[in-house]
Amino acid sequence: MSKEKEMDIVEKTARGWLSDRGVKIDDIADLVYFLQVRYYPDLTMDICKHNINRVLAKREVQNAILTGIQLDKLAEKGLLEEPIQGIIDRDEGLYGVDEIVALSIVNVYGSIGFTNYGYIDKEKPGILKFLNDKSNGCHTFLDDIVGAIAAAASSRLAHGAESVE
Repeated sequence: MSKEKEMDIVEKTARGWLSDRGVKIDDIADLVYFLQVRYYPDLTMDICKHNINRVLAKREVQNAILTGIQLDKLAEKGLLEEPIQGIIDRDEGLYGVDEIVALSIVNVYGSIGFTNYGYIDKEKPGILKFLNDKSNGCHTFLDDIVGAIAAAASSRLAHGAESVE
């Protein structure tokens, strides 16, 4: 398989797994809008989606998505060994590995993303509230990943990088 074809498969899989877990681009766009509209009063959902799509095109972001969702799925099925099974099931606050995965996404567009990520992680607006509800499945990694994608897209927007790789 060519490297280009493999890259296409990885991105499509990451996007598909987000969708399969109930996360749509529009949901993430709502988060970007929430974070940035006070700074960009003319901000549109199309601009938010454009920046999200640029973030999702990054291989390191795709890898984080696939890794985090895979761990959530394994935990949901009870296929991890203890004590990690219980730690991920409970989304223990001191675990922190889920945030480390998220920070790898945030860091793609610089340190401004840390502020956006910290804020949105505490507020839990929109889809993040849904993902944090344990009755909706195990999303220990996914909630942080989605918040990080929104924070990275917001950082990209703040850097004025709409047309920059």
